[in-house]
Amino acid sequence: MKEKIISSILMTAFLLMAACSSHKTPPEQEPQLSEEELRLMHASRIDSSYVLSLQQPDSIAHWEGLDTLTAEAWILVEDATGMLISAKNAHQRMYPASLTKMMTCLLATEHNQLLDDTIEITKDVYVTRDCRVRLGDSYQAVHLLSEMMLLSDNVAAYALARHIGGDTLSFCQMMNSKAAYLGMDSTHFANPNGLPNDSNYSTARDLLTLARYSMCDTTFARIVATPFMDIPLTDGRHLPCKNTNILLQDYDGCIGVKTGYTRKAGSCLASAATRNGVTLFLILLKSKDYARRFAESAALLDYGFRVMEKYKNW
Repeated sequence: MKEKIISSILMTAFLLMAACSSHKTPPEQEPQLSEEELRLMHASRIDSSYVLSLQQPDSIAHWEGLDTLTAEAWILVEDATGMLISAKNAHQRMYPASLTKMMTCLLATEHNQLLDDTIEITKDVYVTRDCRVRLGDSYQAVHLLSEMMLLSDNVAAYALARHIGGDTLSFCQMMNSKAAYLGMDSTHFANPNGLPNDSNYSTARDLLTLARYSMCDTTFARIVATPFMDIPLTDGRHLPCKNTNILLQDYDGCIGVKTGYTRKAGSCLASAATRNGVTLFLILLKSKDYARRFAESAALLDYGFRVMEKYKNW
C-alpha cells in the first residue's frame, strides 16, 4: 500500500513537472545585428593572437627585411578575420596627409543624393594652387569626387566639403563625428584634404579602420580601384586623371586605396590587395620618399601574403 502511495506521488510530481516545462518561456533569442553593425564590427576588429603565438617569424621569407623599412609607422591585417600580421608604432599620432581624403570621400558617398549635383570651383574654395581643377570649372559632384581621389586634388576636397556640409567648418564637424562613430579615438580632422595643420592627426590603427569601413561602400571601392579616368566637365571638356597610387598598375591584386604626402607627414599610403581569396589592408605612414612608400608597401603586402599562406598550411 505504501509503495502505491509513493508511486502515485512520484507520478503526480512527474506530470506537474512536464506540464510546467511545456509552459516555460522560451529563451530570449540573441538580437540580430544589422548590416551596418556588422560592417562596423568588421572594420574595427583586430586579432593579435596570431602574432603573439607565432613561434618562428624568421622562418617566413624576407621577415628580416622589415627592419630596414624607412616608414615610421604601419599596420598590416588580413581583412576577413582582422588578423594582425605586422605593426610598428600603430597607435602613434601622426599627420595623415591626403589619407584624410578617405573620410571626405566616405562622407560624400554617404550623401549620394548630392552626387548628381553640379559643383563650381569658386574663389572661396580655391585656396591652394596645388590642384588640377581651375577657377570657374564645373563638375558633376560624383566626377569631382573621382578627380579628388585619383589625383589627390586639394581644391576638389574643399569644394566637395562646402557642398556637402554647407561650409568647411561644418564638414569637419561631420568628419569628426564619423571618426568618433568608427571608434577612431586618436584622430581629429581640421580640414577635408590633409594639408598641414597641427589639429589634423590620426594613427595607422585609426586609418586602418577608416579604410576597411570605407571599402565596404561600393562607390568608394570603385573609385579608389580605378587606375585611370577621363573626367568630364559640365562644359564638355575632359580632364584625364591617372591615379597617384601606382600599385594599382604595378602590384598584382591591388584594389586601392589612397596616397598621401606633405613635408610634415612624409610619404604615406593606404593600400589593399587581394590574392587567392585573401585580402590584406595596410596603412603605411611617413616613409622616406615618394617612391619608397610604394616599394615598402609592396614588401609588406608580399610578406603578409606569405604569412597567410603559411598560416593556411598549418
